[in-house]
Amino acid sequence: MARAYVLITTEVGAEEEVKEQLLKEPEVLEAEVVFGVYDIVAKIEADTMEQIRKIVTWKIRRLDKVTSTQTLIVAGTT
Repeated sequence: MARAYVLITTEVGAEEEVKEQLLKEPEVLEAEVVFGVYDIVAKIEADTMEQIRKIVTWKIRRLDKVTSTQTLIVAGTT
């Protein structure tokens, strides 16, 4: 299994809306609104790193009101 944390910036005031959209995706295990440079932290999981790339590129980054993302790939399994 491949896992990653995606740090997401949204349009102002859209944090909860984007969080709810994220949680509808089966690969998104968790999503939390946070304070700081980023607005949301999402934990995602897929079978391969290629699938992680596709989830971020084609699902998360294309959500309405998402302005930027930063993806942190988990180095090992727990």
